[in-house]
Amino acid sequence: MRWLAPIQRADEAAFYWLSTQLRRPTGGTLARWISRSGDGYGYLIACLLAFALQDPDATLLLILLLAAFLVEIPVYWVLKNTLRRTRPYERVKHFTSLIQASDKFSFPSGHTTAAFMFAGICAVIMPSLALWVYLWAVAIGLSRIALGVHYPTDIVAGALLGSGLATFVLSFAAGYLG
Repeated sequence: MRWLAPIQRADEAAFYWLSTQLRRPTGGTLARWISRSGDGYGYLIACLLAFALQDPDATLLLILLLAAFLVEIPVYWVLKNTLRRTRPYERVKHFTSLIQASDKFSFPSGHTTAAFMFAGICAVIMPSLALWVYLWAVAIGLSRIALGVHYPTDIVAGALLGSGLATFVLSFAAGYLG
């Protein structure tokens, strides 16, 4: 595991630089708002908005998201509790996070995983929104660094995991939807 030490040091340096840069414009206020939009209720609001706008794909979006979260939550939980990476605010000296995370471990980022999973599914079901949902997913990941609760590699892993889960659920659903 000694080969991980240089990666950890580089990740910590990138984290420290990014978190300070991302906090600058608003002192973290914008990061808090963006991060909260990636809480569980954000996806429900997106589905309700699709229903309110009478989008013909609203039901499919809701069903696929429910299925995706049924897969994502246990996978995410097992990964976090198996890998047990310490959060940056507990490891990086002289750093204060803007929030305390709701769980103990850092890798992968759950907010980023969910955001990229949502973006991947939404981009296929509602392609006109693809650019916007992916920009939002990237913003979610960056907000988690700005808030001081995730390293950059946590975000990359979350983006890859979320995208992979979206692909898995869409592929699985394609078999049933024809």
